[in-house]
Amino acid sequence: MVRVPKLTPADAAAALRNPLAFIADRWTPDPRTVRRAALAALVMSVVIVVTGGAVRLTGSGLGCPTWPTCTDDSLTTTRAMGVHGVIEFGNRMLTYVLCAAVGWAIIAARSGKPWRRDLTRLGWAQFWVVMGNAVLGGIVVLVGLNPYTVAAHFLLSTALITVATVMWQRTREGDAEPRPLVGGAVRQLVWVLVAASVLLIAVGTVVTGSGPHAGDSTEVARIPLDWEMIAKLHAVLAWIVVTLTFALWFVLKAVDAPKVPLSRTRELFLILLGQGVIGYIQYFTHLPEALVGLHMLGSCLMWIATMRVLLSLRERPASLTHVPGPATEVSVGTPA
Repeated sequence: MVRVPKLTPADAAAALRNPLAFIADRWTPDPRTVRRAALAALVMSVVIVVTGGAVRLTGSGLGCPTWPTCTDDSLTTTRAMGVHGVIEFGNRMLTYVLCAAVGWAIIAARSGKPWRRDLTRLGWAQFWVVMGNAVLGGIVVLVGLNPYTVAAHFLLSTALITVATVMWQRTREGDAEPRPLVGGAVRQLVWVLVAASVLLIAVGTVVTGSGPHAGDSTEVARIPLDWEMIAKLHAVLAWIVVTLTFALWFVLKAVDAPKVPLSRTRELFLILLGQGVIGYIQYFTHLPEALVGLHMLGSCLMWIATMRVLLSLRERPASLTHVPGPATEVSVGTPA
């Protein structure tokens, strides 16, 4: 059996002062563990978006009519609130699962040897975005699902996915200075693609805010715009993003770019095609809830793929990093 070390009063005091440093002194995770922790945080950031969409699509947005408690008299849902209360309260509980995943990512990053401060900071950035979005989610409930706050709630979730994607990518790389794999003109084209994708997602929230799925069966305010007109604008932007992606793939082939940017661009193109098919089907079938939910998942995957294209334009190989102590270690990282 492995002997469990005894904790001294000094150890307990150190754990209280800085619990992350205390854990890091006693645990060194495998690099794969750090990568898996970052991936778990990314997966949960997508799950929370999809389940939040399920809350809205089932009309359960006010299943718990107040916040932070579920009702004025109960922290949890009650039988009288029915299935809508269960769905809304269940989504709130998933926030704790998300926090646990982000916490695991922070602890794993802090405990890695050598310590990579950039990974820890990305983990903490996710934590604060989660906290901010939890408060914003409460405001969404308190203002009766105001569509502008709902849109902001989704956009902040997209910001969380952005940081989680960057952290996951950084766990697969080294700490050397990034080296560009393509020329400046290609990088500029990718930034145009990223900007168009941001605009596409933003207009998508306007489609949601003006469309028929208000999030509750009661009368809920909507953005005073013709949602069909906004949906057509959304489709035009989608075609622009598809065109830019295809143009990027063509340019990468023409300049004989490395394999990774080509692969990431191809993945994005395929996701966009699938997302487009779902979008047109849901439009012509009058927005069935299942397809709208699938479209929200596709939006998350599309944005992750876009970020991976951007991050694939450079490489960061392993670098020698001095670790205080008797030895110098090599930080292991492989470009993805």
